Amino acid sequence: MIEVEELTKRYGDKLAVDHVSFHVRPGHVTGFLGPNGAGKSTTMRMMLDLDTPTAGVVRIDGKHYRDLPEPLKYMGALLDAKAMHGGRSAYNNLLCLAQSNEIPRARVDEVLDVVGLTPVARKKSKGFSLGMGQRLGIASALLGDPKILMFDEPVNGLDPEGIHWIRNLMKNLAAQGRTVFVSSHLMSEMALTADHLIVIGQGRLLADTSMADFIAENSRSFVRVRSPQHEQLKDVLHRAGVTAVEVGDGSFEIEGVGVAKQIGELAAASGLTLHELSPQQASLEEAFMRMTAGAVEYHAHNPDEPGLPAAAAPPTRWGAQWGGSGDGKG
Repeated sequence: MIEVEELTKRYGDKLAVDHVSFHVRPGHVTGFLGPNGAGKSTTMRMMLDLDTPTAGVVRIDGKHYRDLPEPLKYMGALLDAKAMHGGRSAYNNLLCLAQSNEIPRARVDEVLDVVGLTPVARKKSKGFSLGMGQRLGIASALLGDPKILMFDEPVNGLDPEGIHWIRNLMKNLAAQGRTVFVSSHLMSEMALTADHLIVIGQGRLLADTSMADFIAENSRSFVRVRSPQHEQLKDVLHRAGVTAVEVGDGSFEIEGVGVAKQIGELAAASGLTLHELSPQQASLEEAFMRMTAGAVEYHAHNPDEPGLPAAAAPPTRWGAQWGGSGDGKG
């Protein structure tokens, strides 16, 4: 388990993390979400004692990370795949880590096979593609067979097969009773992988809840119903006291997903034909955008928006839009 209690980090007058508390429990894939500049990277670095908190504490199975005698056996982490020594082979990069944590040499071959890098095990990592570097970073996280794993943008640079593989890997690790903590900007992947979410914005905790509850609480749910007998359906709904909003395509929208059964029964009892009766709920991305709308630090604009010259270039601060942390404190 990871325990974060009142974690705070200040850089001068910038409060990057503001008294954040949460627990990451075993048996789940816990997603860590937030806009750029929210404090995610800073929080993860403090979990690994790479940054010193201004206040608060992080415990890994009840201990500070720095006090773990052989840390890779407790917690494996991928924060930056480029941290590997480019002049060493994939095998030797992992061997150095293994020797420093008293991990058997045979484990190096095992994790190289798990991540699919056995054919290039003796090649220097500086020649690796971004995706291959990610696989090597994941191998380093798995090296000590830890009970706790932390991944920051693990699908970065992976092809579709690799994305499918890491998704299933994280699910399988959680199914084994391990603690899996993953940060990503890819909402579609997070929706398929995580079952619990921790969301921060501008350094503050915004949500600590299940995936299902997060979407339900931060989105509009409704049923769309459409019939060739439009006016008759409208009358039936009105007589039943159902508030239905007509939309442009000739269908009706009724608030609440649970009303679909009632609508279907009303239509059947009145002999009406339905061409559509579909519950609609927001995606994780839509729910996330709605919750964090007031906590976005960097805003870009479309060139045709009022007040912005047509020839204006997008923001040059790379992290503001394209997934980097910008100032290193994302």
